[in-house]
Formats: sequence, structure tokens, C-alpha cells
Amino acid sequence: MLEQTIKARREQKDLLLMTHIVLGYPSYDDSMRLVETMVESGVDLMELQIPFSEPMADGPVILHANSEALNSGATVEKCLEIAEKITRQFDIPFLFMTYYNILFKYGVENFAAKMKEIGIQGAIVPDLPPEEGADYLTAMRKYELDPIHIFTPNTSDQRMQQLNDCSSGFIYTVARKGVTGKGTDFSADLEAYLARCRAATELPLAVGFGVKSKADVDFLRGKVDIAVVGSETIKIMDRDGLAAVKPFIKGLIG
Repeated sequence: MLEQTIKARREQKDLLLMTHIVLGYPSYDDSMRLVETMVESGVDLMELQIPFSEPMADGPVILHANSEALNSGATVEKCLEIAEKITRQFDIPFLFMTYYNILFKYGVENFAAKMKEIGIQGAIVPDLPPEEGADYLTAMRKYELDPIHIFTPNTSDQRMQQLNDCSSGFIYTVARKGVTGKGTDFSADLEAYLARCRAATELPLAVGFGVKSKADVDFLRGKVDIAVVGSETIKIMDRDGLAAVKPFIKGLIG
């Protein structure tokens, strides 16, 4: 279903925008206001991160947001509650992004069932390779949810095909090596890598890690389906307040 939603939306726009928030940061009320601001600004879909103590794929900005959310009392149950409020109030696709320990402790099938119940459409679990995720993949299929896997510059063509075969919704394409939030060289090398990713799958492609400006977004037009902006939005909110988020997002897609 997510794949069809993205492809239908792409018939109206040459590039979609996905943003990322950490639930409970700076507070749950702020999370709601941030989602509202992003939806009003024209965001097409959104990752809701359930905070975790060791977010291994994340750089300093999102790492700090995870830590602060946990220190302020964020829990999985509270995140599920606020996620349900979000999906009921806003009419765009929402995904969970988190780490496997959260699913394991909750119970993988129970977690998938809860996702379905509260209106979450898919999940990105960066530390769970499909070879170790049979229970997860089975549960996601059972509840008609989309498991989204990740291509990186180090992923071989053969591995890309393997990941594609157990994915649905879209493929998350990491623009460079390393963690979130650092700079990315939007150049011919990236263009060649994205062409290799495009050849490996018929699913929509989302590109994240280092997308910070309108120039970055414009570079991705015609090459992929979704630009992902995460750390930069949180950084702007931290520095300039929530009111600065809307003009930033509108500037990216305007």
C-alpha cells in the first residue's frame, strides 16, 4: 500500500519529501506541534523515531535528541500512544524508525500488530539484517506492513537484490558512509551510486544522510523519489525554535 501511495503522489510531484522526528523530543507536546508544522509545510511522509539508548546509525544531533527524550521519561508505550494520536490527526503515511531491541523486548509480532492497530504503515530497523529478521519479516507480512531496508555505498549489486527481495514500500538509500547529520558530497559519484540503486529495484528510492538544503534536494530530482531530511530540521528547531521549521521546509521544496 505504501508503494502505491508514493507512486500516486509522484504523479503529482517530481520529488517527495520525508522528514524525521524523535518522539518525545523536546517533549511529546512538542512532537505533536512539530508534526503539525511539517505536515502544514507540505511534507509527504514522515519517520517517527522511538528513542533508544544506543542509536548506532545516528549522528550527534539525533543521538542527543534520543538521549534527551529518554532522560525526560520517554517510553515505548508513550511513543505508541503519541504515534496513534499523530496518525489519527494527520493524513500522510507515517513509519517507525527504531532499533531491534525495542521490537525484541516488546515482542516482534506484538509490535507489528500494534503498528497496524495505530495506523503506522512500515518500519525502518537499521540494525536488523534480513538474515536475522525472519520473525520480523513474517510479522510485517502478516499485518500488511512494509519492512524498509537500506542500501549503502558499500552494498554490492548482489546484496542490493537480496535486500530488494525482502523489502516493500520503498528502499532507504544512504547517500554516504557514516552516521546521520554529517556532510554529503552531492556529486557525480553520488549520481552513479544512485543509478546503481535504481537498477537494483523497482521500489521507490528515498535518499537520506546529509540532505540539508534546496540545492541538495534539487540535485535529487529526477534521480530518486523521496528526499529525506532529518538532522537538519532538528538542528534548526534547537537553534531557532519551532517557528523556524516551516520556512526551512518550504524553502526546500519551493
